Amino acid sequence: MYHIIIIVGRLGRDPEMRFTPSGEAVTTISVATDRAWNDKNGQLHRETTWFRVSVFGKTAENVNQYLSKGRMVLVEGRLVVDPKTGGPRVYQRQDGSCGASFEVVANNIRFLSARSDGEGSASAEAATSVTADSEEGIPFDEGQM
Repeated sequence: MYHIIIIVGRLGRDPEMRFTPSGEAVTTISVATDRAWNDKNGQLHRETTWFRVSVFGKTAENVNQYLSKGRMVLVEGRLVVDPKTGGPRVYQRQDGSCGASFEVVANNIRFLSARSDGEGSASAEAATSVTADSEEGIPFDEGQM
C-alpha cells in the first residue's frame, strides 16, 4: 500500500532546524494552503489549511538555509496520522476552540519562489526540486536567478 500527499502553499514562518540524537538534521516548516470560492449568493469565502512538514537529512539543511517565511513551496510526502485517533492531531487552542494539525513527512520539496521573492510566484525556470535523496549542496543555479 502507498499514499502520497502534494501540497502547494506558502511558509507561515521561518524553518526551524534541530538534530536527532544520531546527528541527523530535521527541519520543520509550516505551510499554508488557501482556497477561495463564491457561494450561491455571490459571497466570497476563504479557507486556509495549515500543514506541519518535517524534512530530514541534507534536504532539511537546504530547506533551512534557502527558505523563509512567505516563500512558496511544493511538498510531496506522506501524511502522518495520530496513533490514537487515526486522523490529524487534535488540540485545544488558548481561546478554547478546537484545532487540528495535519502533519507530513516530506520526500521532495520544490522551491517555487525566487530567493528574493517572498510574495509573488516564480517562473517555471526558477522552480528547484530538492529530494530526500538529493546530494546537491546548493539547490539554486545562479544562472536561473
